[in-house]
Amino acid sequence: MGRTPAQIVEHVRRQVAGEQSHESFADMFTEDGVMAYRFPAPFQEPEIKGRDAIRAYFDKMRGARVRDRIEVQHVEAITRLTDDPDVIVTEITHRGWSKVKQDHYTFTAIGIIHLRDGEIARYDDYMNPLLLQELLGA
Repeated sequence: MGRTPAQIVEHVRRQVAGEQSHESFADMFTEDGVMAYRFPAPFQEPEIKGRDAIRAYFDKMRGARVRDRIEVQHVEAITRLTDDPDVIVTEITHRGWSKVKQDHYTFTAIGIIHLRDGEIARYDDYMNPLLLQELLGA
């Protein structure tokens, strides 16, 4: 099912915000899609290949109870279209409360998303792994 770049970024924003959706993040990937953490935290796999593996990874992460450690209060996404209609750059910032740090936080990540026929073929996620570990107490 093909999606526009704006629909994909909005889905990612809703996922980060913890909003429910009828479609999982993994469903947005091509069968051979790749999710890559360019600066992975020690508990993150640097690259997850294939829709089924991406689904299993996010199911495992959901089971890690991230929401027990942080409370996301606001998420905004900025979409930057490129000269290639199949490449999107997005900046996603979320603000909230770290139950581990007992303090407010702001966390920004950059995503470079490559599309094929309206599905994600590759998602390169650039985030600060040190801040992520600090917020989660990992």
